[in-house]
Amino acid sequence: MVLAQRQKEELNRAIADYLFANGYVKALNAFREESQLVMDLEAKLNEAEKEFQSMQNAVGFGIAGAAPGSGLSDRGDRRDVDAIPRPPAKFTLTGHRSPITRVLFHPHYNVFVSASEDASIKVWDYETGEFEHTLKGHTDSVQDVAFDPSGKFLASCSADMQVKLWDFTIYQCIKTLTGHDHNVSSVAFLPSGDFLVSASRDKTIKMWEVSTGYCTKTFIGHTEWIRSVRPSPEGNLLASCSNDHTIRIWSVESRECQVVLRGHEHVVECITWASHPQSILAITSSASEGGDSTNFTNDGFINATTNGIPVDLNSLPSSMNSSLLLVSGSRDRTIRFWDVNIGICLFVLVSSFYTVF
Repeated sequence: MVLAQRQKEELNRAIADYLFANGYVKALNAFREESQLVMDLEAKLNEAEKEFQSMQNAVGFGIAGAAPGSGLSDRGDRRDVDAIPRPPAKFTLTGHRSPITRVLFHPHYNVFVSASEDASIKVWDYETGEFEHTLKGHTDSVQDVAFDPSGKFLASCSADMQVKLWDFTIYQCIKTLTGHDHNVSSVAFLPSGDFLVSASRDKTIKMWEVSTGYCTKTFIGHTEWIRSVRPSPEGNLLASCSNDHTIRIWSVESRECQVVLRGHEHVVECITWASHPQSILAITSSASEGGDSTNFTNDGFINATTNGIPVDLNSLPSSMNSSLLLVSGSRDRTIRFWDVNIGICLFVLVSSFYTVF
């Protein structure tokens, strides 16, 4: 088996992490010298411990730290975790051997699929909690899954650098799409269902024709790993987010980047289009007036800002009602709302403690 240089480096790091975690110091030193691996595992461990401690402190801070008027400050000694509704789980579904990366409901049937780092996709009946089927074919972690609008086809992408197209009616892989040079992290169908797009750590987005499996277009512009790609509701635009801290809006027809949205200060993990911007504006405006949604208060646990400056949500431009609205989440602990038509950030939701994934 021939590995690309990037894959070799990732494999070496994983081996070194394993040796370090299990205390094999001599083996680790020998391996690092032999593989010429340059990394500071102790620094990584210390950073992880600090992040974990920060999260523990955040939970310990509890409701006592909530802002006046947020509706959370007069609940005795309850903590943040207790304030989150936690109804009993209807079912606990087990079967995957490694962490689960995605869960997605079928658009029409009472089933959903789960993707996992164990390289499999499992189908479950959410009304009965019963396991239905396992889709096998990938050889590495399955990173994302997507149904076409009809629900007949399922697309999956993986760290094995492949995109697979499944006939969901018979649970069979009907096409394997190859062309990416690294981990494929995101996949999505265009609204027509005739094409799908995939984003990769190789810094490209590819468009594939479903009927033939051919790659028809490649979008190039990001300078780092592309984490997610999502078509607009009309299917004429693509939005992508990346480790390069930017979001790009692409024309599907011309493959040209129309807008680069900047403002995040860390990896942008996820994006989604809002099909009803006016409804979102109404919710946020209601919350800013003292409504029940504590996540959108100007002086509470979440803060609304434009480019870091506190803003009255009622003062946002009325043009937003007819605009394309995109929402992005980042490791910089912010959620940003963007008007794609004019390429500006309308407002920012800032988490005091937690990274947004």
